[in-house]
Amino acid sequence: MADSSNRTDFVRFSLDQGVLRFGQFKVKSGRISPYFFNAGLFNTGRSIGRLAQFYAQALVDSGLHFDMLFGPAYKGIPLSTATSVALAGHPSMAARDVPFAFNRKEAKDHGEGGMLVGAPLQGKVVIIDDVITAGTSVRESVEIIRQAGAEPAAVLIALDRMERAGPDGALSAHSAVQDVAAAYGIPVVSIASLADIMALLDGDAQLAEHREAVAAYRARYGV
Repeated sequence: MADSSNRTDFVRFSLDQGVLRFGQFKVKSGRISPYFFNAGLFNTGRSIGRLAQFYAQALVDSGLHFDMLFGPAYKGIPLSTATSVALAGHPSMAARDVPFAFNRKEAKDHGEGGMLVGAPLQGKVVIIDDVITAGTSVRESVEIIRQAGAEPAAVLIALDRMERAGPDGALSAHSAVQDVAAAYGIPVVSIASLADIMALLDGDAQLAEHREAVAAYRARYGV
């Protein structure tokens, strides 16, 4: 798990960038959430560069052994690329040059062809994405990595919503993140989680008005 300063700094950074917002938002599940996290709003050179540093730090803090990164199309493509750059400049990596690869949605029928772009998939591979909702991109990524003869080592995401799926009255026993970890036997590392958002609300008087709504949502749907 990323150390507390990296997690806290990331939540604050997400808020400053407008990526994390508080209010009332209808999310993909149909629920009305008191907060919304849209990693697609990290959309400038400076913001994606800083985001990549947070990813790199979370991966270093996890202590996991890994050989390369894999970014599932489409969001994982810039994330894997930028995080590889950030890792190359990280002081704990001893100038290690981490390869990365990503997949295409459709196979290329000319040139080198195929579904994969970047370094050959080999060794222990970290899948990098923004969030885990249904786990579809993780499942596809695991299949791609294993078919190449490599080993999925972990999933690295920006935010763990710590939220159960399903309709009210029939909620799943675990969160999407917990289900992915159990299904594939690999850890899921997040830069931050809903618990870190709650910690920010607890410690910031300007945001205190949102705490009750987020706490109620967590009590109802959280793990």
